[in-house]
Amino acid sequence: MSFENSTISRYRAYTRNKLLIVLGLALALVLLIILSIKVGAANLSFYDIINALFNREAPGASIIWNIRIPRILAAIIAGIFMGIEGAIMQCVLRNPLASPYTMGISQGAAFGAAFAIIVLGAGTLHSTHADAVIVNNPYLTVLAAFIGALLGVVAILLIARVRSVTPEVMILAGVAMTALFAAGTMFLQYFATDAQVAATIFWTFGDVGRAVWNDVWIMLILMIPAFIYFMYHAWDYNSLESGEETAKGLGVNTDRIRIQGMLISSFTAAVTVAFLGVIGFVGLIAPHIMRRIIGHDHRFLIPTSAILGALVLLASDTIARSILSPIVLPVGIITAFLGAPMFLYIIIKMRR
Repeated sequence: MSFENSTISRYRAYTRNKLLIVLGLALALVLLIILSIKVGAANLSFYDIINALFNREAPGASIIWNIRIPRILAAIIAGIFMGIEGAIMQCVLRNPLASPYTMGISQGAAFGAAFAIIVLGAGTLHSTHADAVIVNNPYLTVLAAFIGALLGVVAILLIARVRSVTPEVMILAGVAMTALFAAGTMFLQYFATDAQVAATIFWTFGDVGRAVWNDVWIMLILMIPAFIYFMYHAWDYNSLESGEETAKGLGVNTDRIRIQGMLISSFTAAVTVAFLGVIGFVGLIAPHIMRRIIGHDHRFLIPTSAILGALVLLASDTIARSILSPIVLPVGIITAFLGAPMFLYIIIKMRR
């Protein structure tokens, strides 16, 4: 009986420690949100911010409600699902380097979205500043982006079924898919007008600043069911971590879980790319760090990767807005600077 009580006590301590980490990350995200609202070309005090949050007619309220808050929410939503996408793909592909960006799936989504905007007329194209591309048919754009991402997923899953394939080979396959979709995007640009080429290139830079309230609501509505699905199957992902045969012995339909996980991850990646462009490496950084801190239990790995993904992307956007103020850099540039060293570190560690 004492052994059973000791086991229960250890499990409760284990769960409590994980929950404390989740709460700590959530608190850090709240503090970063407050800082991010303040940072920008317009110099607003904390009093101005608090006043504007409760009074839409206050000085600076238009800047906060129409520019900064949609931008922050877009960064949080996109970061959450980039973190989750990376955690799921690394699990189902059994590859620590897997993420939508490194596997070419984001680039596939970018090709699909560019096709919808340029060829199908889903976007209004300009050649100046933040309104370079205005998506006036987000549903068609998301659908085209998902189809583009799906092409990459099919190729990756076919390669993953080869038992002798190594993580390095999977990444090389991702490089090949990235090159293929980049060639397709360049093909579209070759037959486009000068304004369309400039607008498409600007659009492919990942930038949360182009999000408006409608974009934020659409992203949120489309992505909430995906989060519920992943949390519901957390135990299935835990069993996959123990190996294919072990998972099957526990009654898990591994093929279905793998395919569904990749498809839903690709859909959320497509939604992000369709509205914000290509933002790399967040899905690689967040799950890799959280696995070292919290372990492989997906009941906690999924939410902590989500929150850390939001932290990384929001912090990167805050840096992008302040490092060369009043010039605002696309956040994709900052995440690339952060993610590339992490990517090289993981490769070196794997070789050792």
